[in-house]
Amino acid sequence: MNFIKISITMAFFAIIITLNAQQKQPLNHTVYNNWKSIANTIISNDGNFVSYEINPQEGDGKLFLYNKLIKSYDSIQRGYRAKMSSNSNMLIFKIKPEFDTVRAAKLKKVKKSKLPKDSLGILITNTGAIKKYANLISYQVPKDESNWLAFLIKQPKINKDSTTKDSTISKAKSKKSNMLVILNAITGDSISFKHVTKYAISKNGNICTFISTLGDTTDSVTISYYNTNKQKLTQIYNKAGYSKNISIDNQGKQIAFTYSSDTIKEKAFGLYYYSITKNNLLLISGNNFSNLKAGWSVSKNGNIYFNKRGNELYFGTAPKPIPTPKDTLTDDEKVSVDIWNWKDTKLQPMQLKELENEKKRSFAAVYFPSKDKVIQLESEKIKNIHINTKASGKYSLGYDFSKYQRMQSWEASRYKDVYLINRETGDEKIVLQKVASSVALSPNQQNIIWYNIADSSWNNYNIKTQSTTNLTGNLSVNFYYELNDVPNEAYPYGFAGWTKNSSPIIYDRYDLWLFDINGHKKPQNITSNIGRQNIITFRYVKLNKDEQTISGNLFLNAFNNINKDEGYYSMGKIGETPIPLIMESFDFSTPLKAKNSNTLIWTKQSFKQFPDLYLSTNIFTDIVRLTDANPQQKIYNWGTVELVDWVSFNGDSLQGLLYKPENFDENKKYPMLVYFYERYSDRIHRYYTPKPIRSVINFSYYVSNEYLIFIPDIVYSTGYPGPSAFDCIISGTQTMCDRYNFIDRSKLGIQGQSWGGYQVAYLVTQTNMFKAAMAGAPVSNMTSAYGGIRWGSGMSRAFQYEQTQSRIGGNLWDKLPLYMLNSPLFSADRIETPLLIMHNDNDGAVPWYQGIELFNAMRRLNKPVWMMVYNGAPHNLKRRADSKDLTIRMQQFFDYFLKDAPEPVWMKYGIPAIKKGKTFGFENAE
Repeated sequence: MNFIKISITMAFFAIIITLNAQQKQPLNHTVYNNWKSIANTIISNDGNFVSYEINPQEGDGKLFLYNKLIKSYDSIQRGYRAKMSSNSNMLIFKIKPEFDTVRAAKLKKVKKSKLPKDSLGILITNTGAIKKYANLISYQVPKDESNWLAFLIKQPKINKDSTTKDSTISKAKSKKSNMLVILNAITGDSISFKHVTKYAISKNGNICTFISTLGDTTDSVTISYYNTNKQKLTQIYNKAGYSKNISIDNQGKQIAFTYSSDTIKEKAFGLYYYSITKNNLLLISGNNFSNLKAGWSVSKNGNIYFNKRGNELYFGTAPKPIPTPKDTLTDDEKVSVDIWNWKDTKLQPMQLKELENEKKRSFAAVYFPSKDKVIQLESEKIKNIHINTKASGKYSLGYDFSKYQRMQSWEASRYKDVYLINRETGDEKIVLQKVASSVALSPNQQNIIWYNIADSSWNNYNIKTQSTTNLTGNLSVNFYYELNDVPNEAYPYGFAGWTKNSSPIIYDRYDLWLFDINGHKKPQNITSNIGRQNIITFRYVKLNKDEQTISGNLFLNAFNNINKDEGYYSMGKIGETPIPLIMESFDFSTPLKAKNSNTLIWTKQSFKQFPDLYLSTNIFTDIVRLTDANPQQKIYNWGTVELVDWVSFNGDSLQGLLYKPENFDENKKYPMLVYFYERYSDRIHRYYTPKPIRSVINFSYYVSNEYLIFIPDIVYSTGYPGPSAFDCIISGTQTMCDRYNFIDRSKLGIQGQSWGGYQVAYLVTQTNMFKAAMAGAPVSNMTSAYGGIRWGSGMSRAFQYEQTQSRIGGNLWDKLPLYMLNSPLFSADRIETPLLIMHNDNDGAVPWYQGIELFNAMRRLNKPVWMMVYNGAPHNLKRRADSKDLTIRMQQFFDYFLKDAPEPVWMKYGIPAIKKGKTFGFENAE
């Protein structure tokens, strides 16, 4: 009898669940603005406070502060980009102006500079009191425990005839003035200074230094600092001229600033150093820049910063700016021409793309206060040097790419020569040549490890003996990416870091290996081979961002490659057996740990669960869910996802994802969309927010509207990217149709973007199984695309075909038949599938003409094709208005062919140019 009752009860609840699923609404295009995101999560150093934003896609968001001790929430309308004081006494944040106010101003064509400005907000955590300051420009918070902060606000115009009294000036011209406020938000003590352009506050909050300028017939510049402990202002420099940059060391004892007395536009700057304890001011760049490289000055574009210990000051130098000659030609007398030379190390488009950055390039130099000595570190040859401001020692690694830059046009590997640079003397020594991957200098500065891409090994270079040792060559496991299927050497799995005794920890596919750099001990699999035995990939997670080495308790991310579960393991110390802390069928974010407690904040997500925010201990106990950002999801028909497998035509065992509507009925027939991008099955636990699309279908939206979605993994054979896609995608689609009767074989669609868009275009030349296809930014003609330019970077496209994603594996002349075989254009006469293309006229990745070639071919062959060109838009849409438009058109396109929906006007009749912007053609054509 009890069994009968239980059975009846279970059946009743099953009916209720089914009815609820049937009653849920499908997603529609009006719901997007209500779907919120969580951003900028932070946790206080003591672990007692968590701050985060919840923002709608359009409109005003909120900043939240959760108090762990009393389990309470505070919220601030339009608050964002918060920082917590180191002592957890206050939350400092920006406040946006109201969305509707800004929108109204934009409708009135108000200039950007005159739009409503942000405000600064300060919340006192123990009282909940909030202070606000309007017209914020910027703010800085000390990193160490301090109740002081500094911020810059915009002041209104000052009357021409008015006289202003403050701490730095007595007279001002009629212009806007920036005011620096230095505030103790707990005590309320504050002081302000007008006409401030730049400022910096020390890490301990004791000193705030700043530049103030007074506009007059000749600008005057004043450098001052304010001592927050003594509440005293000290002026250290005042002269007619200009200053652009200022910096202070962590301890608040040293100041550096740039200065120029030049009155011309192209100013040459010098660098001053001031010791607060010695009250000593030095022009460290020298008179007429005598301490710098001949013909060089201090760069106004370079950063100025001290290392952690304060014994090194870094700054940028550059050739002295050349004054612009007087213009003696009219516009129609001028010539504007680019000269392309075959010997150029970089193509002209790449040079032009990088032109502004090159004009602003600065070359690192260092000043040693104890020796009063300047050393130039970077040069026209060694333009990149790695400076670790937290590390000790005299060496840094520098990189020279110049010999290999021309090769970048056809080789994907960005080779470099590696130099060991003595920062104290400027001496440089080449230690490695033609390195294509990771390089790391040990903490004790005795060794350099790097990955040799040619033989797939990690190696050590001993700086003292100048000898090289292969670390991994005798091991039976691989340290290169074993799933590599591009025609180029595989890159390594990566480098976790160094131990305290300067031993490197390196990844294989699954585990972590510890190496004795001196070769006295055998390499040790410190994760005890558990990763390989269980097909789990372990990766080290650095919870303490200030740590320079790996020690103590190791926190490991874990990913199960079979069932796709994810979570975290712990190792008490290096070499101990990893212990699972949490493993679930979710995608976990990297946790943030409180600096001074074992409290973590993190998110987890699945296709059905939004990545809400959680709080726990560092062993994932006492878990508290802090947010429920999108409770409205419960009223909408959502979906499910499952892992599927099959064997391709070529015999490869493959995995994929199959998405179904929440109200799925296996007795019904469903249309199915096929989407893909290389390997996708590892993303099974990703959540997809309903929102306007940038280029590809939104999975949540389409399953909510009773589509199935199939996403197959793809493996490639060099020279045959198109046939490889056919092998994997078509075999998978056919298997799904054979396996599941609920798939309507007559209602199949396919969609992809970029590399996926190319494959869509190729597949519709090979099969008629799809009733509709959408290709975003497709390469249609590899022979013309090979010689093109990636306008976003200015690079030649050749490297893509020879060594990377396009996977031809050779140049156009050696492999011409393969270029033609894989090009959809040459088989366009075989296309029977209606095709929708999006290719935008400012696409910086795939040249716009690739879409045009395919469109014109199909139009000439009288085959159904449409192309959307969003004016000025990039490869993937950025403007929300464009995204909304694409979202509607793509849905209407698939609904018409796969759901027998009415044909919209834009599909049946088009939109003539004369009606552009006046009508959209979304309405039914009938």
